Amino acid sequence: MPIRLLLFGLGVALSLVTVVIARAERGFSMALTTSHGLTALLGAGWALLIGALALSRRTSAGRTGLLLFLAAYAWFLPEWDNPGTTSAVVFSLGLALNAACPAVVGHVALAYPGGRLGSWPARVLAVAGYAITVGVQGVGAAAYFRPQAQGCSECPRNWWSIADAPARAQSIASLGVQAGTVWLLVLIIFLAWRLLTSSPAARRSTGLPTLCALGYFTAVSVSYIRSLDRGFLGSDARDGQLWQLQAGALCLLVTASIVEVVRVGLRQRELTRLVIDLGGTATASGLRDAIAERLGDPDLQIAYPVGVDNRHVDAAANPVALPPPNGRTATTLRRGDSHIATLIHSPGLLDSPSAMEDLLSGAHMALEHERLHAESLAQLAALRASGARIVAAGDEERRRLERDLHDGAQQRLVGLALGLRLLRMRATTPARRLDLAEAELEQAVSELRRLARGLHPVLLKEAGLAVALEALGQTRDLHVEVVPRVRYSDVLESTVYLLVARMSKNRSTRVSVDSREGQLIAHVTVTGDMPDLADLADRITTLEGVLVSRTEHGETRVTAQLPLRGTGQIAVADS
Repeated sequence: MPIRLLLFGLGVALSLVTVVIARAERGFSMALTTSHGLTALLGAGWALLIGALALSRRTSAGRTGLLLFLAAYAWFLPEWDNPGTTSAVVFSLGLALNAACPAVVGHVALAYPGGRLGSWPARVLAVAGYAITVGVQGVGAAAYFRPQAQGCSECPRNWWSIADAPARAQSIASLGVQAGTVWLLVLIIFLAWRLLTSSPAARRSTGLPTLCALGYFTAVSVSYIRSLDRGFLGSDARDGQLWQLQAGALCLLVTASIVEVVRVGLRQRELTRLVIDLGGTATASGLRDAIAERLGDPDLQIAYPVGVDNRHVDAAANPVALPPPNGRTATTLRRGDSHIATLIHSPGLLDSPSAMEDLLSGAHMALEHERLHAESLAQLAALRASGARIVAAGDEERRRLERDLHDGAQQRLVGLALGLRLLRMRATTPARRLDLAEAELEQAVSELRRLARGLHPVLLKEAGLAVALEALGQTRDLHVEVVPRVRYSDVLESTVYLLVARMSKNRSTRVSVDSREGQLIAHVTVTGDMPDLADLADRITTLEGVLVSRTEHGETRVTAQLPLRGTGQIAVADS
Protein backbone atom coordinates (compact mmCIF):
# COMPACT_ATOMS: atom_id res chain seq x y z
CA MET A 1 0.00 0.00 0.00
CA PRO A 2 1.43 3.44 -0.90
CA ILE A 3 2.68 5.55 1.99
CA ARG A 4 0.24 8.36 1.12
CA LEU A 5 -2.74 6.07 1.77
CA LEU A 6 -1.28 5.12 5.15
CA LEU A 7 -0.81 8.80 6.00
CA PHE A 8 -4.38 9.55 4.87
CA GLY A 9 -5.73 6.71 7.02
CA LEU A 10 -3.71 7.97 9.98
CA GLY A 11 -5.23 11.43 9.52
CA VAL A 12 -8.76 10.05 9.48
CA ALA A 13 -8.03 8.06 12.63
CA LEU A 14 -6.62 11.17 14.32
CA SER A 15 -9.78 13.12 13.43
CA LEU A 16 -11.96 10.50 15.10
CA VAL A 17 -9.72 10.34 18.16
CA THR A 18 -9.84 14.15 18.34
CA VAL A 19 -13.65 14.13 18.44
CA VAL A 20 -13.56 11.59 21.29
CA ILE A 21 -11.02 13.69 23.22
CA ALA A 22 -13.04 16.90 22.71
CA ARG A 23 -16.15 15.25 24.13
CA ALA A 24 -14.27 14.06 27.24
CA GLU A 25 -14.37 17.59 28.67
CA ARG A 26 -16.52 19.81 26.42
CA GLY A 27 -15.69 23.07 28.22
CA PHE A 28 -12.03 22.85 27.14
CA SER A 29 -12.82 22.19 23.46
CA MET A 30 -12.82 25.04 20.91
CA ALA A 31 -14.77 22.84 18.49
CA LEU A 32 -17.57 22.01 20.92
CA THR A 33 -17.90 25.47 22.47
CA THR A 34 -18.20 27.25 19.09
CA SER A 35 -21.25 27.24 16.87
CA HIS A 36 -20.70 24.72 14.06
CA GLY A 37 -17.25 24.15 15.56
CA LEU A 38 -17.27 20.40 14.97
CA THR A 39 -18.04 20.99 11.29
CA ALA A 40 -15.15 23.46 11.08
CA LEU A 41 -12.80 21.05 12.86
CA LEU A 42 -13.56 18.05 10.68
CA GLY A 43 -14.16 20.04 7.48
CA ALA A 44 -10.77 21.80 7.53
CA GLY A 45 -8.94 18.71 8.74
CA TRP A 46 -10.40 16.38 6.12
CA ALA A 47 -9.93 19.01 3.42
CA LEU A 48 -6.23 19.15 4.31
CA LEU A 49 -6.06 15.34 4.17
CA ILE A 50 -7.75 15.22 0.75
CA GLY A 51 -5.48 17.96 -0.58
CA ALA A 52 -2.44 16.16 0.79
CA LEU A 53 -3.54 12.93 -0.90
CA ALA A 54 -4.06 14.73 -4.23
CA LEU A 55 -0.75 16.61 -4.18
CA SER A 56 1.34 13.68 -2.95
CA ARG A 57 0.43 11.76 -6.13
CA ARG A 58 2.34 14.29 -8.22
CA THR A 59 6.11 14.00 -8.36
CA SER A 60 6.66 17.75 -8.49
CA ALA A 61 4.35 18.42 -5.50
CA GLY A 62 5.03 15.33 -3.41
CA ARG A 63 6.81 17.28 -0.67
CA THR A 64 3.94 19.75 -0.48
CA GLY A 65 1.55 16.82 -0.06
CA LEU A 66 3.55 15.53 2.90
CA LEU A 67 3.51 19.00 4.48
CA LEU A 68 -0.28 19.14 4.09
CA PHE A 69 -0.55 15.82 5.92
CA LEU A 70 1.42 17.39 8.79
CA ALA A 71 -0.81 20.48 8.66
CA ALA A 72 -3.89 18.27 9.00
CA TYR A 73 -2.42 16.51 12.03
CA ALA A 74 -1.43 19.86 13.57
CA TRP A 75 -4.98 21.18 13.01
CA PHE A 76 -6.43 18.40 15.19
CA LEU A 77 -3.80 18.52 17.95
CA PRO A 78 -4.97 21.70 19.83
CA GLU A 79 -7.92 19.62 21.08
CA TRP A 80 -5.55 17.13 22.70
CA ASP A 81 -4.53 19.27 25.70
CA ASN A 82 -7.99 18.57 27.11
CA PRO A 83 -7.63 17.57 30.80
CA GLY A 84 -10.55 15.19 30.33
CA THR A 85 -8.36 12.71 28.46
CA THR A 86 -6.85 9.85 30.43
CA SER A 87 -3.71 9.47 28.31
CA ALA A 88 -0.53 11.26 29.38
CA VAL A 89 0.87 10.84 25.88
CA VAL A 90 -2.15 12.54 24.26
CA PHE A 91 -2.21 15.31 26.89
CA SER A 92 1.54 16.00 26.55
CA LEU A 93 1.39 16.10 22.75
CA GLY A 94 -1.52 18.52 22.97
CA LEU A 95 0.46 20.85 25.27
CA ALA A 96 3.54 20.80 23.03
CA LEU A 97 1.80 21.14 19.65
CA ASN A 98 -1.37 23.11 20.36
CA ALA A 99 -0.01 26.16 18.44
CA ALA A 100 1.95 24.29 15.73
CA CYS A 101 -0.61 24.48 12.90
CA PRO A 102 0.33 28.04 11.73
CA ALA A 103 4.00 27.01 11.57
CA VAL A 104 3.25 23.99 9.38
CA VAL A 105 0.89 25.97 7.12
CA GLY A 106 3.56 28.68 6.93
CA HIS A 107 6.04 26.04 5.81
CA VAL A 108 3.57 24.96 3.12
CA ALA A 109 3.08 28.53 1.88
CA LEU A 110 6.81 29.30 1.87
CA ALA A 111 7.69 26.10 0.00
CA TYR A 112 4.74 26.04 -2.43
CA PRO A 113 4.45 24.50 -5.00
CA GLY A 114 7.50 22.22 -5.02
CA GLY A 115 7.80 21.72 -1.27
CA ARG A 116 11.34 23.14 -1.07
CA LEU A 117 12.37 26.34 0.66
CA GLY A 118 14.08 28.20 -2.15
CA SER A 119 15.64 31.19 -0.37
CA TRP A 120 17.32 31.91 2.93
CA PRO A 121 14.55 34.29 4.14
CA ALA A 122 12.01 31.49 3.57
CA ARG A 123 14.19 29.03 5.50
CA VAL A 124 14.64 31.51 8.36
CA LEU A 125 10.89 32.16 8.58
CA ALA A 126 10.07 28.44 8.53
CA VAL A 127 12.55 27.63 11.31
CA ALA A 128 11.40 30.63 13.34
CA GLY A 129 7.78 29.51 13.09
CA TYR A 130 8.53 26.06 14.50
CA ALA A 131 10.83 27.49 17.17
CA ILE A 132 8.16 29.95 18.41
CA THR A 133 5.03 27.78 18.23
CA VAL A 134 6.56 24.48 19.34
CA GLY A 135 9.66 25.52 21.24
CA VAL A 136 8.33 28.55 23.16
CA GLN A 137 4.52 28.35 23.20
CA GLY A 138 4.47 24.57 23.40
CA VAL A 139 7.33 22.81 25.19
CA GLY A 140 8.74 25.98 26.82
CA ALA A 141 5.50 26.90 28.59
CA ALA A 142 4.63 23.24 29.35
CA ALA A 143 7.98 22.74 31.07
CA TYR A 144 6.77 24.82 34.06
CA PHE A 145 3.20 23.56 34.18
CA ARG A 146 2.23 20.74 36.52
CA PRO A 147 -1.59 20.29 36.51
CA GLN A 148 -1.64 18.21 39.74
CA ALA A 149 0.05 21.03 41.64
CA GLN A 150 -2.61 23.41 40.27
CA GLY A 151 -5.38 21.39 41.90
CA CYS A 152 -6.29 19.02 38.99
CA SER A 153 -5.73 15.66 40.63
CA GLU A 154 -7.45 13.77 37.81
CA CYS A 155 -5.51 15.46 35.01
CA PRO A 156 -3.04 13.30 33.07
CA ARG A 157 0.66 13.66 33.70
CA ASN A 158 2.58 16.34 31.78
CA TRP A 159 5.72 14.65 30.49
CA TRP A 160 7.35 18.00 29.67
CA SER A 161 7.12 19.38 33.23
CA ILE A 162 10.41 20.00 35.03
CA ALA A 163 8.98 22.26 37.76
CA ASP A 164 5.77 23.87 38.91
CA ALA A 165 6.23 27.60 38.24
CA PRO A 166 2.97 29.18 37.08
CA ALA A 167 4.44 32.67 36.81
CA ARG A 168 7.32 31.48 34.66
CA ALA A 169 4.98 29.42 32.52
CA GLN A 170 2.79 32.50 32.04
CA SER A 171 5.75 34.71 31.11
CA ILE A 172 7.01 32.15 28.59
CA ALA A 173 3.52 31.85 27.10
CA SER A 174 3.28 35.64 26.87
CA LEU A 175 6.69 35.79 25.17
CA GLY A 176 5.48 33.17 22.71
CA VAL A 177 2.39 35.22 21.86
CA GLN A 178 4.49 38.34 21.31
CA ALA A 179 7.08 36.52 19.19
CA GLY A 180 4.31 34.73 17.29
CA THR A 181 2.62 38.04 16.48
CA VAL A 182 5.84 39.48 15.06
CA TRP A 183 6.53 36.27 13.13
CA LEU A 184 3.06 36.23 11.60
CA LEU A 185 3.26 39.86 10.50
CA VAL A 186 6.69 39.33 8.93
CA LEU A 187 5.42 36.17 7.23
CA ILE A 188 2.40 38.01 5.78
CA ILE A 189 4.61 40.83 4.49
CA PHE A 190 7.10 38.39 2.96
CA LEU A 191 4.43 36.31 1.19
CA ALA A 192 2.67 39.41 -0.13
CA TRP A 193 5.96 40.93 -1.35
CA ARG A 194 6.98 37.67 -3.04
CA LEU A 195 3.62 37.44 -4.79
CA LEU A 196 3.72 41.04 -6.00
CA THR A 197 7.29 40.82 -7.33
CA SER A 198 6.96 37.41 -8.96
CA SER A 199 6.60 36.93 -12.69
CA PRO A 200 3.19 36.67 -14.38
CA ALA A 201 3.69 32.92 -14.88
CA ALA A 202 4.51 32.42 -11.21
CA ARG A 203 1.49 34.47 -10.14
CA ARG A 204 -0.75 32.35 -12.34
CA SER A 205 0.63 29.21 -10.72
CA THR A 206 0.89 30.23 -7.05
CA GLY A 207 -1.27 33.35 -6.77
CA LEU A 208 -4.58 31.87 -5.60
CA PRO A 209 -3.10 29.43 -3.05
CA THR A 210 -0.90 32.22 -1.67
CA LEU A 211 -3.88 34.56 -1.29
CA CYS A 212 -5.77 31.85 0.62
CA ALA A 213 -2.76 31.30 2.86
CA LEU A 214 -2.58 35.06 3.50
CA GLY A 215 -6.22 34.99 4.54
CA TYR A 216 -5.47 32.18 7.01
CA PHE A 217 -2.45 33.98 8.49
CA THR A 218 -4.42 37.21 8.77
CA ALA A 219 -7.07 35.47 10.90
CA VAL A 220 -4.35 33.85 13.04
CA SER A 221 -2.49 37.14 13.49
CA VAL A 222 -5.68 38.90 14.63
CA SER A 223 -6.16 36.16 17.22
CA TYR A 224 -2.57 36.63 18.39
CA ILE A 225 -2.92 40.41 18.58
CA ARG A 226 -6.08 40.01 20.73
CA SER A 227 -4.08 37.73 23.03
CA LEU A 228 -1.21 40.16 23.66
CA ASP A 229 -2.84 41.66 26.76
CA ARG A 230 -3.79 38.36 28.40
CA GLY A 231 -0.51 36.62 27.49
CA PHE A 232 -2.00 33.39 26.12
CA LEU A 233 -4.18 32.28 23.20
CA GLY A 234 -7.76 32.60 24.32
CA SER A 235 -10.94 30.71 23.51
CA ASP A 236 -13.74 33.24 23.88
CA ALA A 237 -16.53 33.78 21.36
CA ARG A 238 -14.49 36.15 19.17
CA ASP A 239 -11.58 33.72 19.20
CA GLY A 240 -13.99 31.00 18.13
CA GLN A 241 -15.10 33.10 15.16
CA LEU A 242 -11.49 33.75 14.17
CA TRP A 243 -10.83 30.00 14.45
CA GLN A 244 -13.72 29.30 12.08
CA LEU A 245 -12.29 31.85 9.64
CA GLN A 246 -9.02 29.97 9.82
CA ALA A 247 -10.86 26.73 9.01
CA GLY A 248 -12.55 28.36 6.02
CA ALA A 249 -9.26 29.78 4.75
CA LEU A 250 -7.64 26.34 5.00
CA CYS A 251 -10.48 24.83 2.97
CA LEU A 252 -10.00 27.51 0.32
CA LEU A 253 -6.23 26.91 0.35
CA VAL A 254 -6.75 23.21 -0.29
CA THR A 255 -9.33 23.91 -3.01
CA ALA A 256 -6.97 26.32 -4.78
CA SER A 257 -4.13 23.79 -4.58
CA ILE A 258 -6.31 21.02 -6.02
CA VAL A 259 -7.48 23.32 -8.83
CA GLU A 260 -3.84 24.01 -9.66
CA VAL A 261 -3.11 20.27 -9.63
CA VAL A 262 -6.00 19.65 -12.03
CA ARG A 263 -4.88 22.49 -14.30
CA VAL A 264 -1.31 21.20 -14.35
CA GLY A 265 -2.57 17.68 -15.02
CA LEU A 266 -4.60 18.88 -17.99
CA ARG A 267 -1.62 20.79 -19.33
CA GLN A 268 0.62 17.76 -18.92
CA ARG A 269 -1.96 15.58 -20.67
CA GLU A 270 -2.07 18.07 -23.54
CA LEU A 271 1.70 18.05 -23.80
CA THR A 272 1.74 14.25 -23.71
CA ARG A 273 -0.86 14.21 -26.48
CA LEU A 274 1.30 16.73 -28.29
CA VAL A 275 4.27 14.37 -28.19
CA ILE A 276 2.11 11.54 -29.56
CA ASP A 277 0.71 13.78 -32.29
CA LEU A 278 4.21 14.89 -33.26
CA GLY A 279 5.37 11.30 -33.69
CA GLY A 280 4.89 11.55 -37.43
CA THR A 281 5.65 15.24 -37.87
CA ALA A 282 8.01 15.81 -40.77
CA THR A 283 8.58 19.55 -40.39
CA ALA A 284 11.44 20.84 -38.29
CA SER A 285 9.22 23.51 -36.74
CA GLY A 286 6.38 21.20 -35.65
CA LEU A 287 7.48 20.83 -32.05
CA ARG A 288 8.37 24.53 -31.74
CA ASP A 289 5.00 25.60 -33.10
CA ALA A 290 3.09 23.25 -30.81
CA ILE A 291 4.97 24.29 -27.64
CA ALA A 292 4.68 27.97 -28.62
CA GLU A 293 0.92 27.52 -28.92
CA ARG A 294 0.67 25.76 -25.56
CA LEU A 295 2.75 28.46 -23.80
CA GLY A 296 1.10 31.36 -25.62
CA ASP A 297 4.32 32.78 -27.10
CA PRO A 298 4.28 32.78 -30.93
CA ASP A 299 7.89 34.03 -31.09
CA LEU A 300 9.25 31.18 -28.94
CA GLN A 301 12.51 29.61 -30.10
CA ILE A 302 14.07 26.28 -29.16
CA ALA A 303 17.87 26.16 -29.19
CA TYR A 304 19.75 22.89 -28.86
CA PRO A 305 23.37 22.58 -27.65
CA VAL A 306 25.66 20.90 -30.18
CA GLY A 307 29.37 20.33 -30.49
CA VAL A 308 32.15 20.47 -27.95
CA ASP A 309 32.00 24.28 -27.98
CA ASN A 310 28.34 24.10 -26.86
CA ARG A 311 27.01 26.07 -29.82
CA HIS A 312 23.24 26.43 -30.05
CA VAL A 313 21.18 25.69 -33.16
CA ASP A 314 17.50 25.34 -33.94
CA ALA A 315 15.80 22.18 -35.22
CA ALA A 316 17.07 22.88 -38.75
CA ALA A 317 20.66 23.33 -37.47
CA ASN A 318 20.61 27.09 -38.04
CA PRO A 319 22.72 29.03 -35.48
CA VAL A 320 20.86 30.66 -32.58
CA ALA A 321 22.43 33.60 -30.75
CA LEU A 322 22.65 33.50 -26.96
CA PRO A 323 22.00 35.50 -24.84
CA PRO A 324 18.87 36.47 -26.77
CA PRO A 325 18.34 40.07 -27.95
CA ASN A 326 15.34 42.41 -27.60
CA GLY A 327 14.59 41.66 -23.96
CA ARG A 328 13.84 37.97 -24.51
CA THR A 329 14.63 35.42 -21.80
CA ALA A 330 16.58 32.16 -22.15
CA THR A 331 15.55 29.23 -19.93
CA THR A 332 17.67 26.07 -19.81
CA LEU A 333 15.75 22.79 -19.76
CA ARG A 334 17.57 19.98 -17.98
CA ARG A 335 16.67 16.38 -17.29
CA GLY A 336 19.00 15.26 -14.51
CA ASP A 337 22.51 16.32 -15.57
CA SER A 338 21.58 16.43 -19.25
CA HIS A 339 21.12 19.79 -20.99
CA ILE A 340 18.23 19.08 -23.36
CA ALA A 341 17.43 22.49 -24.82
CA THR A 342 17.23 26.22 -24.19
CA LEU A 343 13.93 28.02 -24.68
CA ILE A 344 13.99 31.67 -25.79
CA HIS A 345 10.70 33.20 -24.73
CA SER A 346 8.90 36.18 -23.28
CA PRO A 347 10.10 37.22 -19.79
CA GLY A 348 8.35 35.42 -16.94
CA LEU A 349 6.79 32.69 -19.06
CA LEU A 350 8.63 29.81 -17.36
CA ASP A 351 9.56 31.33 -14.00
CA SER A 352 7.20 28.92 -12.23
CA PRO A 353 8.89 25.62 -11.23
CA SER A 354 5.66 23.76 -11.95
CA ALA A 355 5.58 25.15 -15.50
CA MET A 356 9.11 23.86 -16.07
CA GLU A 357 8.27 20.46 -14.62
CA ASP A 358 5.10 20.18 -16.67
CA LEU A 359 6.89 21.07 -19.88
CA LEU A 360 9.70 18.58 -19.27
CA SER A 361 7.44 15.76 -18.12
CA GLY A 362 5.23 16.12 -21.18
CA ALA A 363 7.71 16.87 -23.96
CA HIS A 364 11.23 15.90 -22.87
CA MET A 365 11.30 12.82 -25.12
CA ALA A 366 10.28 14.89 -28.16
CA LEU A 367 12.82 17.59 -27.24
CA GLU A 368 15.58 15.02 -26.81
CA HIS A 369 14.70 13.42 -30.15
CA GLU A 370 14.75 16.79 -31.91
CA ARG A 371 18.03 17.71 -30.19
CA LEU A 372 19.69 14.57 -31.54
CA HIS A 373 18.26 15.30 -34.98
CA ALA A 374 19.53 18.89 -34.85
CA GLU A 375 22.95 17.66 -33.71
CA SER A 376 23.13 15.24 -36.65
CA LEU A 377 22.13 18.03 -39.05
CA ALA A 378 24.79 20.32 -37.53
CA GLN A 379 27.42 17.60 -37.94
CA LEU A 380 26.33 17.03 -41.54
CA ALA A 381 26.50 20.78 -42.21
CA ALA A 382 29.97 20.87 -40.67
CA LEU A 383 31.07 17.99 -42.91
CA ARG A 384 29.65 19.71 -45.98
CA ALA A 385 31.30 22.99 -45.05
CA SER A 386 34.56 21.13 -44.54
CA GLY A 387 34.17 19.47 -47.96
CA ALA A 388 33.42 22.83 -49.55
CA ARG A 389 36.56 24.26 -47.94
CA ILE A 390 38.58 21.32 -49.26
CA VAL A 391 37.20 21.86 -52.77
CA ALA A 392 37.95 25.58 -52.56
CA ALA A 393 41.44 24.83 -51.24
CA GLY A 394 42.02 22.48 -54.18
CA ASP A 395 40.97 25.17 -56.63
CA GLU A 396 43.23 27.66 -54.94
CA GLU A 397 46.11 25.20 -55.15
CA ARG A 398 45.50 24.72 -58.87
CA ARG A 399 45.50 28.48 -59.32
CA ARG A 400 48.79 28.65 -57.45
CA LEU A 401 50.30 25.94 -59.63
CA GLU A 402 49.08 27.76 -62.74
CA ARG A 403 50.72 30.97 -61.56
CA ASP A 404 53.93 29.15 -60.68
CA LEU A 405 54.07 27.47 -64.08
CA HIS A 406 53.31 30.74 -65.87
CA ASP A 407 55.63 32.95 -63.86
CA GLY A 408 58.35 30.36 -63.27
CA ALA A 409 58.99 27.48 -65.64
CA GLN A 410 57.23 29.05 -68.63
CA GLN A 411 59.15 32.31 -68.31
CA ARG A 412 62.45 30.42 -68.09
CA LEU A 413 61.64 28.38 -71.18
CA VAL A 414 60.60 31.50 -73.09
CA GLY A 415 63.85 33.19 -72.05
CA LEU A 416 65.84 30.16 -73.16
CA ALA A 417 64.04 30.16 -76.53
CA LEU A 418 64.91 33.83 -77.04
CA GLY A 419 68.50 33.09 -76.19
CA LEU A 420 68.64 30.30 -78.77
CA ARG A 421 67.09 32.58 -81.37
CA LEU A 422 69.75 35.24 -80.74
CA LEU A 423 72.45 32.61 -80.88
CA ARG A 424 71.17 31.31 -84.22
CA MET A 425 71.01 34.85 -85.65
CA ARG A 426 74.69 35.38 -84.79
CA ALA A 427 75.75 32.10 -86.32
CA THR A 428 77.62 32.45 -89.65
CA THR A 429 76.62 29.05 -90.92
CA PRO A 430 73.25 27.24 -90.69
CA ALA A 431 72.84 25.47 -87.32
CA ARG A 432 70.33 22.67 -87.70
CA ARG A 433 70.70 21.65 -84.08
CA LEU A 434 69.79 25.13 -82.90
CA ASP A 435 66.66 25.03 -85.07
CA LEU A 436 65.66 21.68 -83.57
CA ALA A 437 66.30 22.95 -80.02
CA GLU A 438 64.23 26.06 -80.66
CA ALA A 439 61.37 23.96 -82.05
CA GLU A 440 61.50 21.67 -79.03
CA LEU A 441 61.42 24.65 -76.68
CA GLU A 442 58.42 26.16 -78.48
CA GLN A 443 56.60 22.84 -78.23
CA ALA A 444 57.48 22.61 -74.51
CA VAL A 445 56.18 26.14 -73.93
CA SER A 446 52.95 25.30 -75.80
CA GLU A 447 52.41 22.12 -73.79
CA LEU A 448 53.20 23.94 -70.56
CA ARG A 449 50.62 26.64 -71.40
CA ARG A 450 48.04 23.98 -72.21
CA LEU A 451 48.81 22.25 -68.91
CA ALA A 452 48.48 25.53 -67.00
CA ARG A 453 45.15 26.31 -68.65
CA GLY A 454 43.95 22.82 -67.73
CA LEU A 455 44.85 23.39 -64.10
CA HIS A 456 42.90 26.62 -63.85
CA PRO A 457 42.28 29.06 -66.71
CA VAL A 458 43.31 32.60 -65.99
CA LEU A 459 40.19 34.01 -67.65
CA LEU A 460 37.94 32.15 -65.22
CA LYS A 461 39.42 34.01 -62.27
CA GLU A 462 39.78 37.36 -63.97
CA ALA A 463 36.71 37.61 -66.23
CA GLY A 464 34.22 35.05 -64.96
CA LEU A 465 32.42 31.95 -66.15
CA ALA A 466 30.79 33.41 -69.29
CA VAL A 467 34.07 34.72 -70.76
CA ALA A 468 35.98 31.55 -69.84
CA LEU A 469 33.43 29.31 -71.55
CA GLU A 470 33.43 31.51 -74.65
CA ALA A 471 37.21 31.26 -74.79
CA LEU A 472 36.99 27.49 -74.38
CA GLY A 473 34.50 27.39 -77.28
CA GLN A 474 37.13 28.92 -79.61
CA THR A 475 39.30 25.81 -79.33
CA ARG A 476 36.57 23.13 -79.26
CA ASP A 477 33.26 22.18 -80.79
CA LEU A 478 31.43 23.95 -77.97
CA HIS A 479 28.34 26.08 -78.47
CA VAL A 480 27.64 28.43 -75.55
CA GLU A 481 23.90 29.11 -75.65
CA VAL A 482 23.06 31.15 -72.54
CA VAL A 483 25.44 32.08 -69.70
CA PRO A 484 24.62 35.08 -67.46
CA ARG A 485 27.37 37.66 -67.28
CA VAL A 486 27.39 37.73 -63.50
CA ARG A 487 30.04 36.54 -61.12
CA TYR A 488 29.46 33.57 -58.87
CA SER A 489 31.70 32.29 -56.15
CA ASP A 490 35.02 30.88 -57.32
CA VAL A 491 34.15 27.33 -56.33
CA LEU A 492 30.88 27.38 -58.28
CA GLU A 493 32.45 28.85 -61.42
CA SER A 494 35.30 26.38 -61.36
CA THR A 495 32.89 23.44 -60.86
CA VAL A 496 30.77 24.36 -63.89
CA TYR A 497 33.86 25.08 -65.96
CA LEU A 498 35.44 21.73 -65.13
CA LEU A 499 32.20 19.95 -66.01
CA VAL A 500 31.95 21.68 -69.40
CA ALA A 501 35.65 21.20 -70.14
CA ARG A 502 35.46 17.48 -69.33
CA MET A 503 32.36 16.86 -71.43
CA SER A 504 33.37 19.03 -74.41
CA LYS A 505 36.72 17.32 -74.98
CA ASN A 506 36.52 15.64 -78.42
CA ARG A 507 32.70 15.97 -78.46
CA SER A 508 30.11 18.30 -79.90
CA THR A 509 28.70 20.12 -76.90
CA ARG A 510 26.05 22.68 -76.02
CA VAL A 511 25.92 24.49 -72.67
CA SER A 512 23.46 26.84 -70.99
CA VAL A 513 23.66 28.26 -67.48
CA ASP A 514 20.89 29.86 -65.43
CA SER A 515 20.27 30.82 -61.80
CA ARG A 516 16.83 30.63 -60.21
CA GLU A 517 15.24 29.77 -56.88
CA GLY A 518 18.58 30.05 -55.09
CA GLN A 519 20.37 27.59 -57.39
CA LEU A 520 22.92 27.75 -60.18
CA ILE A 521 21.75 25.33 -62.91
CA ALA A 522 24.02 24.22 -65.75
CA HIS A 523 22.73 22.11 -68.67
CA VAL A 524 25.43 20.41 -70.77
CA THR A 525 24.37 18.37 -73.81
CA VAL A 526 26.85 16.18 -75.74
CA THR A 527 26.69 13.88 -78.73
CA GLY A 528 28.56 10.59 -78.42
CA ASP A 529 30.00 8.63 -75.54
CA MET A 530 29.95 10.09 -72.03
CA PRO A 531 33.21 10.70 -70.15
CA ASP A 532 33.72 9.53 -66.58
CA LEU A 533 32.20 12.16 -64.26
CA ALA A 534 32.55 10.31 -60.93
CA ASP A 535 35.02 12.79 -59.43
CA LEU A 536 32.91 15.75 -60.55
CA ALA A 537 29.76 14.12 -59.15
CA ASP A 538 31.53 13.79 -55.77
CA ARG A 539 32.61 17.43 -55.97
CA ILE A 540 29.05 18.60 -56.71
CA THR A 541 27.62 16.43 -53.92
CA THR A 542 30.17 17.91 -51.50
CA LEU A 543 28.88 21.36 -52.46
CA GLU A 544 25.32 20.18 -51.59
CA GLY A 545 24.43 20.02 -55.27
CA VAL A 546 22.93 17.40 -57.56
CA LEU A 547 24.22 15.96 -60.85
CA VAL A 548 21.73 14.09 -63.06
CA SER A 549 21.91 12.84 -66.63
CA ARG A 550 19.39 11.72 -69.25
CA THR A 551 19.98 10.22 -72.69
CA GLU A 552 17.55 10.69 -75.58
CA HIS A 553 17.98 10.27 -79.37
CA GLY A 554 21.72 9.77 -79.15
CA GLU A 555 22.31 12.87 -77.01
CA THR A 556 23.11 12.98 -73.32
CA ARG A 557 21.95 15.93 -71.24
CA VAL A 558 23.73 16.44 -67.92
CA THR A 559 22.25 18.89 -65.41
CA ALA A 560 24.21 20.21 -62.45
CA GLN A 561 22.28 22.05 -59.70
CA LEU A 562 24.37 23.92 -57.15
CA PRO A 563 23.00 26.01 -54.24
CA LEU A 564 23.87 29.68 -54.32
CA ARG A 565 23.29 30.09 -50.55
CA GLY A 566 24.32 28.15 -47.48
CA THR A 567 28.11 28.22 -47.93
CA GLY A 568 28.69 31.77 -49.17
CA GLN A 569 28.06 30.85 -52.84
CA ILE A 570 26.15 34.02 -53.84
CA ALA A 571 26.05 35.65 -57.25
CA VAL A 572 27.48 39.16 -57.57
CA ALA A 573 27.32 41.62 -60.47
CA ASP A 574 30.01 41.31 -63.08
CA SER A 575 32.26 44.34 -63.12
